[in-house]
Amino acid sequence: MSDADPDLVLRSTRVVTPEGVRAASVAVTMADGRISAVLPHDAALPPAARLEDLGDDVLLPGLVDTHVHVNDPGRTEWEGFASATRAAAAGGVTTLVDMPLNSVPPTTTVRALEIKRAVARAAAHVDVGFWGGAVPGNVPDLKPLHDAGVLGFKCFLLHSGVDEFPHLAPAELDAALREIAGFGGLLIVHAEDPHLIDRAPRPSGPRYADFLASRPREAENRAVAGLIQLAREHAARVHILHLSSAEALPMIAAARREGVPVSAETCPHFLTLTAEEVPDGATEFKCCPPIREAANQDALWQGLADGTIDCVVSDHSPCTADLKARDFGQAWGGISSLQLGLPAVWTGARRRGRTLEDVARWMSTAPAGLVGLAHKGAIEPGRDADFAVLAPDETFTVDPAALHHRNQVTAYAGRTLYGVVRSTWLRGRKIADHGTPTPPTGRLLERQPTA
Repeated sequence: MSDADPDLVLRSTRVVTPEGVRAASVAVTMADGRISAVLPHDAALPPAARLEDLGDDVLLPGLVDTHVHVNDPGRTEWEGFASATRAAAAGGVTTLVDMPLNSVPPTTTVRALEIKRAVARAAAHVDVGFWGGAVPGNVPDLKPLHDAGVLGFKCFLLHSGVDEFPHLAPAELDAALREIAGFGGLLIVHAEDPHLIDRAPRPSGPRYADFLASRPREAENRAVAGLIQLAREHAARVHILHLSSAEALPMIAAARREGVPVSAETCPHFLTLTAEEVPDGATEFKCCPPIREAANQDALWQGLADGTIDCVVSDHSPCTADLKARDFGQAWGGISSLQLGLPAVWTGARRRGRTLEDVARWMSTAPAGLVGLAHKGAIEPGRDADFAVLAPDETFTVDPAALHHRNQVTAYAGRTLYGVVRSTWLRGRKIADHGTPTPPTGRLLERQPTA
């Protein structure tokens, strides 16, 4: 389909809009790939428009996943832009933001960003943005990266898992945050206190309980408290990544009431998997911070319900199968889930009485807002015509061999999930149909300057 083709109308009895779920016809102007109108369900078609009647399948805004480790270039045997974005498209994700580490070189300079963009440009099936990295010694690189279009900066407070992306010591964190605050940027943080982790028992062997004890909740809680204080001191935007400890929620809520610019995300695996169910040796469940107990999961859902947690994003962090050794002390820590986030979260949400409106807010609208992509994240006029078409009452059993991830290792193997993604649309063009992606047409995104 070319830009000269007729306009498109997608019609469904269930369209998730900012005003609620309703029967509607969504008109798309193909010349710019934007939504031109949200019309009544039975509205007459514009002249020469093509109709895509979705029946009772739900039309959702395309997901915006702001936490994806693509690992390309440098570790493409773990994942790459081609495979990651195919998986995203098959799973209803229309925009992802790539993390700055696990690739070689990491995205800590403008030159490294240019290398990564060159690799991604022809391979992307979905739109792709980029985080920059804050590491020791690169404060002078932060403003140039910001000017080059990264959406914000990631740092670690303890070892990142790869030596080429070192963590920030307290003085280095303070210096980086001062610099980022000075140009109105965003710092996103892996928040675990290194001293408490060092004092915890060392993980070893196949027992998940031993690994869980090595990453105590207090390590997250203390790190979050320190970040809130820094955000307060510097009036700096700070985002807490992959929140696992629900004990940190009250301090985040209190800080937000005070006006401290702090936000938080959690992940599908923290909302749907529990420590009690992890078998010995099942290191596909290993991630940092860890999957915690069922009671903690209940509190995370409450944090979503009351708005303390803003976003749900994948933290897709894949690796080759050999790196998932049965020893929790040795295995790579990361959950592979990019293609499965929407059904996993919807399965948990429907069981808890939450709605697809909630899911769209957590997985599309809020992540788009976090990174300033004002043209993404909602079905309303002027936004990009990015959609996921979902059959919410149908189920499927996860077969790792059917996933588009480069390595078919996932903690969701064999699970039955609600929500079959029928198709995915990017700027009005179908990019995946019943799990089969079309050739890549994604674009590379840059930070949009604020008015």
